[in-house]
Amino acid sequence: MKQERVLIVEDELTQVMLLEGVIKRAGFVAEHAMDGADAIKRLNDAGASPIDVVLLDLMMPGMSGIEVLNAIRPKHPTLPVVMLTAHSSITTVVDAMRAGANDFIVKPASAERIRTAIEAALKTNGFVGEIAPVSGQMTGQMQGHGFDNLVGTSVGMQRAVKLAKKAASSSIPVLIEGESGVGKEVFARAIHEASERSCTAFVAVNCGAIPENLVESILFGHEKGAFTGATEKRIGKFQEANGGTLFLDEVGELPLDVQVKLLRAIQEKEIDPVGGKQSVRVDIRIISATNRNLADLSASGAFREDLYYRLNVFPILIPPLRDRNSDIPALAEHFLAQISALEEVPRRRITRDVLDLLSGYSWPGNIRQLQNALFRAVILSEEDTLRQSDFPHLMGQPLTMQPAQSIQPSPHQTLPAATAPVEIMPQGGALLILHGQDGHIRPLAELEADIIRQTLLKYDGRMAEVARRLGIGRSTLYRKVAEYGLNT
Repeated sequence: MKQERVLIVEDELTQVMLLEGVIKRAGFVAEHAMDGADAIKRLNDAGASPIDVVLLDLMMPGMSGIEVLNAIRPKHPTLPVVMLTAHSSITTVVDAMRAGANDFIVKPASAERIRTAIEAALKTNGFVGEIAPVSGQMTGQMQGHGFDNLVGTSVGMQRAVKLAKKAASSSIPVLIEGESGVGKEVFARAIHEASERSCTAFVAVNCGAIPENLVESILFGHEKGAFTGATEKRIGKFQEANGGTLFLDEVGELPLDVQVKLLRAIQEKEIDPVGGKQSVRVDIRIISATNRNLADLSASGAFREDLYYRLNVFPILIPPLRDRNSDIPALAEHFLAQISALEEVPRRRITRDVLDLLSGYSWPGNIRQLQNALFRAVILSEEDTLRQSDFPHLMGQPLTMQPAQSIQPSPHQTLPAATAPVEIMPQGGALLILHGQDGHIRPLAELEADIIRQTLLKYDGRMAEVARRLGIGRSTLYRKVAEYGLNT
């Protein structure tokens, strides 16, 4: 299996040497370019080995990091790019996000922060889709296929597809409901691709992943001088989607003050950029999605009732995978074919007992979890046929997941002091070790960091969901993630 290549774009030789050391120790191949022009030339060199991740310095002589990113995005739309800068500000983050950066690292950064950022970028590039990957080499395969890309013949799936096809024939707002990982964005893309707006932009926004202080600016844009550090005018996602479709994922996470502006944008078809003196007309089709019950949120006052009714004009419910396990064989074959093409490995086969294992599992993470389980099995397996032993994290798991519980030694068994007792964190068999190597309880900060890390993994880095599950505010979660050097 090939080693991933990381291109460092940095004008300071000392920084290049430090980054190269971190990258090589993490098992990647490191290359470097001393300026933006060299980086663009290297990335466009068809005869050279492809670059898998770019570490791009924001401030360089000649072309800035943002200019480099804008220059490479047309030819490399899915290439993961991690921005590096010595100065962090709201404007810098917004600029990097708008230009298409995957992550943002403030220098100096720890080796762990850099390594995890690269690994997360690689994972995101390969498998961030739900029913089918929508990034990496798979993006081209999906474009233009619409509903042909949706896999499943179960009654619940066919009902959802039938409704989605009806939604595609009009421009009314659609609300896609379903648990995390069931494929809401893939359904939204299918609706867009089958609609009369198929040749226009499809802009997706994860409302739960945007820091609260940036939501309004990212959605509606801002004027120069609208807030401290706003040195340039920036358009928002609404204007980016003008003429096309705007997909608002996790719409239930929007703050109430932003919900007011969203309601006006839908009703009046115009937006008010932050700091703007005039409204801007927009022509967009709204598709929103949620894994929460918006009716309950409206009843509790956490979501505006009038906005709920505006979004919920045409609801589509996507069933969880556990309610349509008859689709699992077809989904498994679908993903195995994609993984084979993506990783350039022989097409793996699966045995009947593996299909029985996959079909009998509850899949709390739904389609996304099945996809990742198959990906892990293909990468770890050295045989052409996948067997049950290639899915150790699924073996022995009951159909209904049980709450976390302590492991207690039997009367005839003594657990080592360094590892006992432990707590089982459901889903994936991750363990929270309470005792350190010295036999004493580990510091609270270490335990908290482990809990946050595992929760980030379980909920795919969706900060709003992680904060809700941990019972803390999003601002507190962002602070702790930064404090512990965790990657979101």
